[in-house]
This record gives sequence, structure tokens and C-alpha cells, in this order.
Amino acid sequence: MSPRTNDSTRGSGQEATPPAGAPTASEARAASEAPAVSEGPAAAQAPRAASTAERVDALRRFAAAVRRGRGPHLTSCAVLLAVAMTAGAVAVGGDGDAARAVPGVSRAVDADVLVRGDLDTAIRSLQAHVREQPRDFGAWATLGTAQVERARTDGDPSRYARAERAFARSLALRPGNDRALAGQAALAAARHDFAAALDHADRALERNPYSERALCSRIDALVELGRYEEAAKAATVADRRRPGVPVFTRYAYVRELRGDVRTARRVLHQALGTAAGPADVAYVATALGNLERGQGRYGIALRHYARALAADDAHLPALEGRARAQASAGDRAGAITTLEQVVTRSPLPGPLVALGELYEDRGDRAKAREQYALVDAWTALARAGGVDVDLDTALAAADHGDPAEALRAARAEWDRRRTVHTADALAWALHRAGRSAEALPYARRATATGYRDAAFLHHRGIIEKATGHDRAARASLTAALELDPGFSPLGARAARAALKDLEAAR
Repeated sequence: MSPRTNDSTRGSGQEATPPAGAPTASEARAASEAPAVSEGPAAAQAPRAASTAERVDALRRFAAAVRRGRGPHLTSCAVLLAVAMTAGAVAVGGDGDAARAVPGVSRAVDADVLVRGDLDTAIRSLQAHVREQPRDFGAWATLGTAQVERARTDGDPSRYARAERAFARSLALRPGNDRALAGQAALAAARHDFAAALDHADRALERNPYSERALCSRIDALVELGRYEEAAKAATVADRRRPGVPVFTRYAYVRELRGDVRTARRVLHQALGTAAGPADVAYVATALGNLERGQGRYGIALRHYARALAADDAHLPALEGRARAQASAGDRAGAITTLEQVVTRSPLPGPLVALGELYEDRGDRAKAREQYALVDAWTALARAGGVDVDLDTALAAADHGDPAEALRAARAEWDRRRTVHTADALAWALHRAGRSAEALPYARRATATGYRDAAFLHHRGIIEKATGHDRAARASLTAALELDPGFSPLGARAARAALKDLEAAR
């Protein structure tokens, strides 16, 4: 599982990151180019934005091209896919409503509107506002942030270019303003360029040491670069300067990475107690659900996900978490139904692979292959949007694709950042490529910080078994199944089979 620290920044105050429901690609284009085009009948008649079903269908068509063959032809396919995903967006409008002001809503929207969760209204109002006040640097920065969040939640990385232009516009109007710099940090993190994210966050904090977004992005970047001691110090600083939900959740994750689950749980409960609105409640309850699910406490996890969805029934991370908990608890049919809802709305690699494995577990290999091909399609689109997807590629390809491609991607990611997640990915890719002796040091490194993840322990145990370290393998595989016995429908089955072989050989 990939790290969680670069999720949305939730919480109250003017620095809060908007919740799910941010602009469509056509809306983003509308705002980015708004000053050059006037409102009027032509804008109202602009082509509509793609529906979710149409975007997923476009992804499936591209996946079919991926399955048919790889080569130069796929580059042009990726461009066509990006166009299909945005459904012919034009300079202004996209969705006709996006080109018009919203009745009864102030057109000068500040970040407080985003905090309350009415993001669609906020985006439309911001678009109208920057058309009327094109020199409002703060509005451009807020709009760019909203674009980043939407790209993260709905899996359409073609939106990042619109966010980039919005931040550039803000900085051109007010050079060095901390809101745009902090937004650039979030954008760089979303693109998995964590060195750039750290640089932007540091520059923002030079301007405003109390910028919540920059403080959080700095923690995220340090975590994702594997600089865990520095991340812990950054979390302490952030907690002192801007205590609240966004900082609490990151502080908890840093503690979890160091094996301190008890403190992580306590801090998350504290954060839930201070959650001010539905977006905060959904965000923190989901984080608690993920923590408990990783500890094998599926019933408790499901209660947290239920609380998240009671606050926001469209919160995709909670739906994905619920599906994974359902699968772990043995409700495979329920998990498939829930994950199908998730990937229809947001075809991201994590839920696609999880759904594919559930199909494979029940014997439906054709449907499983379709999900894995969709991962290839998404990664091609993400690369076209400037996103580093090597970790996603390595994790998916090692089990469900080309082992050589998995190893290439894992090595590239390891060269950029040395985290427990990249160590695990490289270890598993090396093992799947038949190089288990080389894999073992990385598998041990992935578990060296105290972070407890059943998939990591499973990978380490399988690699130890392959290298003749039978006693260590038994310990690792037993620990994986004791920690989270349903961590993966295929992985848990493989772990039990390997453990059975080891016991038989004693």
C-alpha cells in the first residue's frame, strides 16, 4: 500500500485544503483561461464535461489498446485518452453552469467555502470571480489548490496542468506569495515530485511560518523522501504552530511509521474529537479505519468507515477502506460491489488492483485482467500529466504484469526516494525477477523502522523462504497473518501456503 501522507489537507481555517468534489477538467480550463474570454451565450453553449461513466469508458478503450500492444502508437493514444477524459473542454465553460455565476453565492469566494465542503459551488464562484477580478492572486491560488484536490480524488491527472497555470498566474500577480507557493508544494507532491514539494513548502514557510498547507506539505515531502526523523520534527513544529485536523493526522502517520500505533490511534481520536465539519469527520474517521484495518481489527474499522460515510456518503477513501475491510472480514461479494462503485468514479491503481484480485480470487480471470489493464491505462495518462508513477507501476506489475518492467520502475523510484514503501517495492520486484538474494536486504529495510504492514511482512517472509532462511520466513509469515489475516485475498492465501510448506519441511 502506498503512503497516505499526501492526502487532502483537512481542517478549519483559511489554509485548509478543499475536500472531494473539486472542479472538472473543463471547469479548470475555464478558470485558467478566463480573463481572455468573455461570458455570454457562447460560453453557455460550450461542450459539456465528461461524465464519470464516459471517463471510465475512455480509460477502458485505452486499456484495450495497451493490451493489444506497446509501442510509439501508444503515445498518441495517451493524448487521445486525455482528450476523452476531459470531453472536449474549451477555453471557457466546459459545463455550461461552470461559465455562469451561481445565484445566491458571493463571487468572491474565500477558502472558508471550501472548508464547509461546498466545493462545486466554490469552484464555479471562483471561476466567475477571476473573470471579473483577474488580478486577485489569492483567488487564483485557491482555484489551483482545488484543481489539485480534484485530480487526486477522481484519478484524472490531466487536471494538474490547469492547477499549474493557476498557481503561475497567482505568482505573476504577487511574486512569492505563500498561498501559491504552498499550492505548488501540494501540486508537486500530487505529481510525486517530493524534492520539489519540499522546496516549495520551505519557500512558503519563509514567507508565512504559520501556513498550515505548507507545514503539512513539508511533513508529507519528508515522509515520502524517507527522511523520517526530520518528518517527526516537522510534525512537532507543525503541531506547535497550527494544531488541528490536518496536522494531527500527519503526526499520527509519522508515529505509525515508527511503530507507535498506540500514539497514532490516540492522536487520531483527538483529531476526530476536534473535527469541525463533515469533511473533517470523513477524513479522520477514514484514517482511523485504515489504521484499525491494518491491525486486523476489521469490525472496528468498519464502524469508523460507517461514521465517515455518514458524514459524507460520497467520500471515496472511506468507500475504498470499507471494501478492503469487507474483503478482509470475508465478505468478498460486498467488497466487490463497493469497489465497483469506487473504480467507476475514480479509476486509480490501488482500488483497480484490489478489485482485480477479488475477481481473480473468485475465478473470474477475464474481469481481473481488465482491471489490471486499466492500471496500465491510468499510468500512461498520469505520465502524460507529469506524474511520477513508478511506485504504482512497480507494485502492480510485480504481481500482475511484466516483472522486468516492475524492476525497472522500482529501481527508478528507489533512486529518487528511499522509503519503507520503495524498499518493499524494490524487494518484491527483485524477487519476482528471480533475484531473491538481492531482494532480502531491501525487504529487511522495509520493516526496519518498526512500521507494521502485513504485506511487507508477507513479502519479507516469501523472500526469506526463497533464500533458505526458513526460521526467519516462518516468523515473518506468521507475523503477517497474525497482524492482518485478510490483508490481501491472494497474498494471504500465498502466505498460508508458504507457511504450510515450511511447517511440512521441518
